[in-house]
Amino acid sequence: MRCVIARFPFELTKNGVLETMKGVKPEPLTGETVIIGRREYPAKQVGAVITRQDRRDFSAGEVVRAMTRLGFTCRTAEEPRAAAADLSPVERASALLGTYGTSTAV
Repeated sequence: MRCVIARFPFELTKNGVLETMKGVKPEPLTGETVIIGRREYPAKQVGAVITRQDRRDFSAGEVVRAMTRLGFTCRTAEEPRAAAADLSPVERASALLGTYGTSTAV
């Protein structure tokens, strides 16, 4: 799908973004975020990785719009996240690893 970020057109696909972000460690979350796979990334980090442009050249909103069009879940800074106090130690560790959810005991 053709997406314009920082006035440059990019042909992006969901699979292409998944492949590009594979192995990229998420930075600390600030502002708008994009959930890719089981990890949540800052929108600016996603934009920098997929476009190879400086983060000052585009806004987080441009990245969020493009990722939403591709089918990724995006969150704004105002949306609440699960509070650490509400999570069990296993759930907290799982959330830090980017795999928050229910787990089965082995």
